[in-house]
Amino acid sequence: MTGSPVWHPFWQHGLGLPIPKVARGEGAALILEDGSRVIDAISSWWVTTHGHNNPRIMAAIRAQTERLDQVIFAGWTHQPAEDVARGLVAMLPEALTRVFFSDSGSTCVEVALKMALGFWANRGEARHRILVMEHSYHGDTIGTMSVGERGVYNAAYAPLLFDVGTIPFPIGDGANTIDALEAACRENPAALIVEPLVLGAGGMLFYPPAVLAAMAEVCRRNGVLFIADEVMTGFGRTGTLLACNQAGVVPDILCLAKGLTGGSMPLAVTVAQEPIFAAHWSTDRAKLFYHSSSYTANPIACAAAVENLAMWREEPVQARIDALGQNQQALLDRLAALPGAQHPRRCGTIIAVDFATPDGGYLSALAPHLMAFARDNGVLLRPLGNTVYVLPPYCISAADLARVGDVVEEGLATLPRSGSQNQ
Repeated sequence: MTGSPVWHPFWQHGLGLPIPKVARGEGAALILEDGSRVIDAISSWWVTTHGHNNPRIMAAIRAQTERLDQVIFAGWTHQPAEDVARGLVAMLPEALTRVFFSDSGSTCVEVALKMALGFWANRGEARHRILVMEHSYHGDTIGTMSVGERGVYNAAYAPLLFDVGTIPFPIGDGANTIDALEAACRENPAALIVEPLVLGAGGMLFYPPAVLAAMAEVCRRNGVLFIADEVMTGFGRTGTLLACNQAGVVPDILCLAKGLTGGSMPLAVTVAQEPIFAAHWSTDRAKLFYHSSSYTANPIACAAAVENLAMWREEPVQARIDALGQNQQALLDRLAALPGAQHPRRCGTIIAVDFATPDGGYLSALAPHLMAFARDNGVLLRPLGNTVYVLPPYCISAADLARVGDVVEEGLATLPRSGSQNQ
C-alpha cells in the first residue's frame, strides 16, 4: 500500500487525483495546511449553514464535552435531546409532534420508511408499496437507494433493492405528475416520499410549490402517507425554514439532517404526526418501533443543534438568507449569460445552470474538470454531471460569490470539448 489508507466516498482513487488536506474552517471558507484559502461554494456537501466554526455552536459543543459525551438513548434521556425535540416542535407546524433521532440523512429517511410501514402493519393493513418521484435521491443505504433513482451509482447493488412505484418529475404545471400519482394511489400504497421543491443529487431539478401542494392533497384524499425528505432543503436552503412552508404542506413524516446542527456535527431527526406515533404505542412490546443506532441522540451533537435552533430564534437568520438569495440571483444572471448555459434556475439560496456538453449526464467530463480547476483556484465546487450549482453558507460575502463566478467562467472556458471521465 502506498499513500494514505483512507478510502474516500464518491471518489475514484484510480485516477490519481490530488486530495487537498483541510486544516481548519473560517466562515464561508476552508483553510488548507499550506495556509491557502478555499471558498466553500457548496457548504461542504450542503451541510454548513451559518459558516464553518460558528462561535456560538463551537462554544456549545465545548461546554457539552465537559458534561456528558454519550449515553444509551433506549429508555434513557438527557437535556440536550429534550431541548432539541421541544425546540423543533415549537418551530415546526403544530401537527408534527414526535421527534425520533438518528445520525444522518440516509438513516432518517430509512426511519421514515420504517415508520410508514410500521404504521400500516400495526393497524393490521397490508400496505407495503412506496411511491417515489423520478430522478430522486434519498441516500446510500439499501432502503434509501431503493426509493431513489436507479443508475450507475447503485447498479452494483440492484439485487438488494426493493421495488417501488415511480411517478414522473413534474413538467409545466405538473399535471403529468398528479395524474400518475392519482392512478398509483388507487393501488393503496403505504406512502409517497419526495424531496420538496428541489431534487438535489438528481441534478438540482426544481418544481413549483403548487405541485408539491397538489401531491400532498392527493395523498391526503387517498389515505397515503406523505413523507417530506428535507435533509437538504430544510433550514432555509429554499428561502424558508422548510421547503414545505412555501406550499402550505404539513407532511405526515418529515426528515431533517444536514443543517440541523448548522453543519457542525452528524445528527438527524424524523419528525412524525401523532397518528404515526400512536400506531406504535401499545402495551404489546412487539409493536414498538424497532430502530436505533449506538449514537442515537448523541449529547454533543444535540448541544450543537440546540444552539443552532437558538440562533434561528435570536438572530436575523432569515434576513441573511434573503440577502444571500439576492446575491445568488446576480450570480445566476451572470452564469446564465455564459456560452452553452441552459435552464438557469434559483430556489432561495440555491442556483443551478446546465451547460451543453457532448457527454451530458452524471459522468460528463465537465464535472471533474471544473471541480479540479476550482480546487486549484481556491473554490470548492462539485458539479452534478454537466449541472453547475452554487449552494454556499449564509455568511458568504458578495466578493466571495463574485470570485466563485470568476472561477466557473474561467474553468468552463478551458473545458476540453471531447471525451469523458468517471470521477
